[in-house]
Amino acid sequence: MTGKLLIYAGLALAVIGLVLHRFPNALSWFGRLPGDIRIETESGGVYIPITSMIIVSLILTVLVNLLFRK
Repeated sequence: MTGKLLIYAGLALAVIGLVLHRFPNALSWFGRLPGDIRIETESGGVYIPITSMIIVSLILTVLVNLLFRK
């Protein structure tokens, strides 16, 4: 079971990498959503992607539930 999961995760990462390599602006909106906090000063900055991580969490939850449904 773990081997299959690692294979599927690797294939998914490869596909995502190919899509992002082919279309570099495909996810340019990601990380700039309302709710993502960005504080920049002269000495540095802080970025807290609250909304982006909620979207990632929802997508991963749906995928895991679809893959492991009995």
